[in-house]
Amino acid sequence: MNSPKILIVTTSHGKMGALDRRTGLWLEILATPYYIFKDAGALVTIASLNGGAIPLDPKSESLIIATSNTRRFQKDAEAIDCLEHSLPLDSLSAADFDGVLLAGGHGAIWDFPSHHPLKDLLEDFYRQGKLIGALSHGVSALVSLQIADGSSFVKGRLLTAFSNTEEESSGLTTTVPFLLESKLVGLGASYSKAAIYTSHIVTDGLVITGQNPASSAELAQKMLLTFKLAPEKPAYAAV
Repeated sequence: MNSPKILIVTTSHGKMGALDRRTGLWLEILATPYYIFKDAGALVTIASLNGGAIPLDPKSESLIIATSNTRRFQKDAEAIDCLEHSLPLDSLSAADFDGVLLAGGHGAIWDFPSHHPLKDLLEDFYRQGKLIGALSHGVSALVSLQIADGSSFVKGRLLTAFSNTEEESSGLTTTVPFLLESKLVGLGASYSKAAIYTSHIVTDGLVITGQNPASSAELAQKMLLTFKLAPEKPAYAAV
């Protein structure tokens, strides 16, 4: 497949529950796949649930945790324009894309699971046999999906996502609407995880999930391998 069309979907939620603290998209989870995809020749579209400016978790913009990809993104006028003027999700169709990546960050666990246009879009991707990738809290979009017989999309599926241990490390176990690992296990998923903040991805057919921001590069490369576009050696590392 030449020049696959990949949709990256982000949160529009910018408040950390009842805390007086901003949240949103975690920049590394967008920046690393964005450049891996584009540098491989893919056509990338960035959308958010509501469209317009995408809220960023301020911690993800910190110089202390900056990576080559986040620094590149912050200096890239085209990328910043996509961030400030994202397309509204309900204006898009699965028929126009070859795959979708659900970007994480804590904001996603508030608005992804209950967003009906996102649920409908992802179920269309699945019915059309198209690739679905999800990173960190972006995996929360899968918990509301159903297959044709009405059963849970995640039941029996091999998945990973932001772990309970990582949520505890963040000090947010009582702030988030639910613990994603526990929710997936409760719905019957076969969940696995690695040590906190280390790369871990899981592939189940055309569904590829990554545990955390550190998994961004590995997951993006795996998606490209599925499209048969990946270079022989990874061009990036989540450092």
